[in-house]
Amino acid sequence: MFDRFTPAARDAVSVAQWEATRLHHPYLGTEHLLLGLLHHPEDSSVAVLVELGLDLPTARAGVVRLLGDGTAGGDAEALGSIGIDLTAVREAVEAGFGRGALDGPASRPEKDKGPADGRVRFSDRAKKAVELSLRAALARKSKAITPGHLLLGVLQEAALGPTREQRQGLAARVLQDHGLAVTAVHAAVLATVDR
Repeated sequence: MFDRFTPAARDAVSVAQWEATRLHHPYLGTEHLLLGLLHHPEDSSVAVLVELGLDLPTARAGVVRLLGDGTAGGDAEALGSIGIDLTAVREAVEAGFGRGALDGPASRPEKDKGPADGRVRFSDRAKKAVELSLRAALARKSKAITPGHLLLGVLQEAALGPTREQRQGLAARVLQDHGLAVTAVHAAVLATVDR
């Protein structure tokens, strides 16, 4: 599918991987795709976000606020802010798997380590957003997937799920924390893609 991506869309995904790695996050999520897209403010669809005040530094700060930056204290604070007690999780895991079960990469089996090329894995939500970007391109009879299509996929993924909690992807949370309604942003981006 990535052969259908324009160079700018391909670069956005590549930069999203770099952002995830830079922030010491073990996966590439919709929030990282959002950051990758914001590296292309010249794209008319991405410019919608910038015009609404969500530029790259602002979005990155929002992601760090939600997930931390990979430092031990930052991770615990970020998880605590969404109701996850890291100490309780550690205690539960150690109760079931033994003391030190979560300590360091040496305790992880070789098959569980990340890809050999250093790239981070896509989360299920990010995979769905990429799939939805292809659908957005096909619906518009476009042979290529542009940053606008990728942004539509990220925004559309945010609307999936039967309950509000299941629709709370982190890209959507970054937008909402900035005071933006996902549906309104989707409509504005759709207008730029359909021109």
